[in-house]
Amino acid sequence: MTQKFDVVVIGAGPGGYVAAIKAAQLGLKTACIEKYQGKDGKIALGGTCLNVGCIPSKALLDSSWKYHEAKEGFAVHGIEAKGVTIDVPAMIGRKATIVKNLTGGIGSLFKANGVTLLEGHGKLLAGKQVEVTGTDGKTQVVEGAHVIIASGSKPVEIPPAPVDQDVIVDSTGALEFQSVPKKLGVIGAGVIGLELGSVWARLGSEVTVLEAMDKFLAAADEQIAKEAQKTLTKQGLDIRLGARVTGSEIKKKQVVVSFTDANGEQKMTFDKLIVAVGRRPVTTDLLAADSGVDLDERGFIFVNDQCETSVPGVYAIGDVVRGAMLAHKASEEGVMVAERIAGHKAQMNYDLIPSVIYTHPEIAWVGKTEQQLKAEGVAVNVGTFPFAASGRAMAANDTGGFVKVIADANTDRVLGVHVIGPSAAELVQQGAIGMEFGTSAEDLGMMVFSHPTLSEALHEAALAVNGGAIHIANRKKR
Repeated sequence: MTQKFDVVVIGAGPGGYVAAIKAAQLGLKTACIEKYQGKDGKIALGGTCLNVGCIPSKALLDSSWKYHEAKEGFAVHGIEAKGVTIDVPAMIGRKATIVKNLTGGIGSLFKANGVTLLEGHGKLLAGKQVEVTGTDGKTQVVEGAHVIIASGSKPVEIPPAPVDQDVIVDSTGALEFQSVPKKLGVIGAGVIGLELGSVWARLGSEVTVLEAMDKFLAAADEQIAKEAQKTLTKQGLDIRLGARVTGSEIKKKQVVVSFTDANGEQKMTFDKLIVAVGRRPVTTDLLAADSGVDLDERGFIFVNDQCETSVPGVYAIGDVVRGAMLAHKASEEGVMVAERIAGHKAQMNYDLIPSVIYTHPEIAWVGKTEQQLKAEGVAVNVGTFPFAASGRAMAANDTGGFVKVIADANTDRVLGVHVIGPSAAELVQQGAIGMEFGTSAEDLGMMVFSHPTLSEALHEAALAVNGGAIHIANRKKR
């Protein structure tokens, strides 16, 4: 007899597991299907983000930054640290422990909320039925009054550099190096490429980043992107823009990469090569031919603003649908869909999804960039404040970067907050909270910010929008 549920979720990543927990909390009988196995051969919840993405990469970013600080940044504080070394396998081991603790935590949350975990591969059939194929090859069919597809994404592969997870790796393989490569190549100067390149550069690799686009961080505000390129280059990342990889050849445990740039055809030899050119939706064997769910021209599941697919009662969320491939976007879509299934009129604000790059300094933004607003013909006022003028940043010896606040010239409503510098993600989140409530730059400027904090930089940038900054000279109005 077919098991029946109110909600069946396919995928237990940050979209799927959050949707399942929320649905269960709302009193819906919920099942969640997951097939991903950890190194121990057991089902590991949390998807890419928890297992081979956001969390493990942050663990390595933090470990590598602490090593860099101990080697290069302690002396200024009067701390003498000689002979500092890095034990790479221990660093990788710590990362694995964090991942294990968090994935196990999701299993506990499923039990606490009464979510049924079905281990195996989920495939949507007609009539909101889902076929689950276990690791042993046995199948069962479950039925949901509602189905949420949260199958996620995987790294894009490119023919000129086929991944072998030994010499040529994707983002997953780059989290498992057991020693520091002397020369490291990275294809792609996006979030993943810059973060992973930073990790290994701090530990001593000579890092070259090959980016096909002529513009660095095209999605970011131009002023922020320019500062980021300058800072990361100073840190030792050799960023080559307009560099198109045409081929690769493995010779004696090294890889010779061929690429073309403004100087013509080039070749470089690396000990390891990371391919980080983006991610694509996972839809392989996910939808039966008669499931009724449509894909768009790029292979994503077609949904509307409420994440409804072309089949009533079937939803899709996260990396498998349009929009930014971000864990927090997937989670909030999961909450919205669960709420809507339960009869509530939940809606998500897609205009205020923060983006973060966890390099050091961090790079983060929410809302629109100055170039976007100019292209739309919106008159704006802009305020900036450098961390070099922040007492708290000086105390921490972390004064690189600045905060930028963009407001509508006519209404003073804040339209974008962009930060490169210490705790950028946290400061941008403050901006996002204000923007969600329609804040003006004047509103932010009238609030009391504790002193000395990094958040004062946001306060001063908001004041600077209208020429009222206190701790820097204001630009003269023309």
